[in-house]
Amino acid sequence: MEPENKKKTKAPLTIEQKIKRRNFISFGAFFALSGGAFAGWKWLLDAPNETPGITAGTRKPLRKALNKTELFFRNLFSNKHLAKTYPKERAVKNVRVNGLIGISDDKNFDASTWKLEVEIGLAKPMHIGIEEIMALPRTEIIFDFKCVEGWDQIQHWAGVKMKDFIAHYGLNELAEKGYMGLETPNGRYYVGLEKDSVLHPQTILAYEMNGQPLSINHGAPLRLIIPVKYGIKNLKRIGKMYFSSARPRDYWAKRGYDYYSGL
Repeated sequence: MEPENKKKTKAPLTIEQKIKRRNFISFGAFFALSGGAFAGWKWLLDAPNETPGITAGTRKPLRKALNKTELFFRNLFSNKHLAKTYPKERAVKNVRVNGLIGISDDKNFDASTWKLEVEIGLAKPMHIGIEEIMALPRTEIIFDFKCVEGWDQIQHWAGVKMKDFIAHYGLNELAEKGYMGLETPNGRYYVGLEKDSVLHPQTILAYEMNGQPLSINHGAPLRLIIPVKYGIKNLKRIGKMYFSSARPRDYWAKRGYDYYSGL
């Protein structure tokens, strides 16, 4: 005869009971996560907008997160991170035209009279013609150009390395300020870049595409090609260059985008 105090063994769950239990746990987790996501979305939606300045157009918590992300990637990659390159035969023949802000609305632009204006502090700015730039050591790069809109193309560009340009014109001390600003001749499109990206070995001032001079829609006579950034930082038709110890103004960062826009 079995002792009276012996615990009774629970009957094993049936398959139907197991299914119901799993469904209960799954739906419970789903509703809990959904509730958390909704609460987070509502919190961000109700958060105050950032104070307009160099950056604007987004909520304070999101901008804070973007700035923290920028610091992380700047410390992780610096100018040691290289974009993948490809053989020339991989480059597309018809390079996509995207983003004409600052160049399509400049009806009076004359490429034959263009000169790059470089601000050098209190002294008068330098004005450099395209022939002078083309006389510097030439470099080529074939890489996967990426746009924030989601498309990409393997493209072939040629020009002078930015760091070679800076060294040739004695701008190294100015570059140490930490940032560079670039603008179209009419000032309607502009970008800000941190020093590591400016001096990156793959950053070039491009005057050729697929072995031919740049077309007007691709930024003739000179544009920026910076493979470690999204396309919004690759300014077309550079008109002015300057250096700053603080973030220069940036067209898309003022409209809520990430200032860094790195890959």
